[in-house]
Amino acid sequence: MANDFFQDQRFEAVVFQEDDIKFKEYENCQFVNCDFTNCFFTSVYFVDCTFIECNFNDTKINYVSLRGVAFQKCDFTNVNFAMTDQVIYDFNFTDCLLDYAKFYALKLKKMQFTGCSLVAADFMQTDLTEAVFDNCDLRRTVFIQTTLNKADFTTSYNYVLDPEVNKIKKAKFSQEGLSGLLAKYDIVIK
Repeated sequence: MANDFFQDQRFEAVVFQEDDIKFKEYENCQFVNCDFTNCFFTSVYFVDCTFIECNFNDTKINYVSLRGVAFQKCDFTNVNFAMTDQVIYDFNFTDCLLDYAKFYALKLKKMQFTGCSLVAADFMQTDLTEAVFDNCDLRRTVFIQTTLNKADFTTSYNYVLDPEVNKIKKAKFSQEGLSGLLAKYDIVIK
């Protein structure tokens, strides 16, 4: 791939190598069943792109811009998003595997996680104001000094978060999820 800019293209079943993705720009592109595990994302821009059933497992992400990006049924196990570009930041996850993913200290306001597995994900010091966790597994997910104001957890499960070390003003929880807010007190709720 000699080009540096790709627009309105579809990539299907491509196994990307490190040099295939570095310093590239993609606009209005679709990636279907692609493998990015051999990549080290450096200075890559994705604008209005869709990723469907792609593998990012253990991929290294460094200075990546994600604007208007949708990820569907992708595997992001053990991916660190902490070095993504925070200027005009807009991406969402649907039915993705995000176990052990790291979102440390990011501004993810209004982020949408739908039907995702976020087992042991790290949201420490992250701003998740108005984020939606719709039907997500949040077992062992870390929320410490996290801003969760107006976040919606009503359909998610297995979360444990301490209201005393997180900002949760006007956040939404289901009655079934209240035990996750009281876990540190080691009480029995019936």
